[in-house]
Amino acid sequence: MRRTYLALLIIVVIAAATACAGVQSGPGTITDDAGREIHLNSTPTRIVSHVPSITETIFALGLGDKLVADSDYCDYPEAAKTKPKIGGYFTPNIEEIVAMKPDLVLTDGHVPELITKLDSLGIPIAVIDPKDINGVLKDIELLGNITGSQKKAAEIISNFEERVDAVMYKVVPLCSLPSVFYVFDATDTTKPWTAGPGSFVDSLINMAGGHNVAASASDPWIQFNMEELVNSNPDIILVDSSHGTAAISPDQIKELPGWQGLKAVKENHIYTIDGDLVNRSGPRLVEGLEEMAKILHPDLFKD
Repeated sequence: MRRTYLALLIIVVIAAATACAGVQSGPGTITDDAGREIHLNSTPTRIVSHVPSITETIFALGLGDKLVADSDYCDYPEAAKTKPKIGGYFTPNIEEIVAMKPDLVLTDGHVPELITKLDSLGIPIAVIDPKDINGVLKDIELLGNITGSQKKAAEIISNFEERVDAVMYKVVPLCSLPSVFYVFDATDTTKPWTAGPGSFVDSLINMAGGHNVAASASDPWIQFNMEELVNSNPDIILVDSSHGTAAISPDQIKELPGWQGLKAVKENHIYTIDGDLVNRSGPRLVEGLEEMAKILHPDLFKD
């Protein structure tokens, strides 16, 4: 298990340094994450983003002035909140998008009818949907290339890689890894939702020097029943929060029947973590990694 973990970390570091090789520059024909070819006649200057993580990347690239609209859920940075809105994640308003006269629309491809409709109208729409952290870096470079922001994209990627390396330099030598249970949604406290393999959370737990107790689950997002949770007996519980507030607080967890016997509860190792930092596939994932590493190994990451 330990050798596998170390191999994973080494692969991530090597791949992160080379993941962006060969990405096309625009304008011209680009290939998006869905394997679709999109032709751009010129460098986009009127961009619409349908997804919060994409919006964050656009702003990180210094293209906030070229973002003419985003979705109801695009809330970072603050300037994203002031942009005209084109509807919710599952309910994008096609008419509003068309009215913005975009020369590029960016989505993650999870609303197929959005792509079909805009294709029929001749409006370029690209799918940005990275499946792992290396994919995030590749997409940052892709967006940098097609918007003429290559230098800024390279700076973001370099900073990201350096910060990942700094964390992994400290955690790779560890011989003992704490087991971690990530609480995404505990509306049903007897069957809490958690992050399994294929999720960014699972990757970050591994990279931060932990072992995800749901690492062998069948899906990226699954429900754990109480028997599974008790049997896993995690050392640490991480609770997803949004805007600093968790749907269920550590104090509430301490009072839950069945949870009170868990090692993490007995030792008061229950912590909240900003869900946007560990779930959104954008540049702030490295902040999520750093925050998680500090929680899992506070002695190694003292300020």
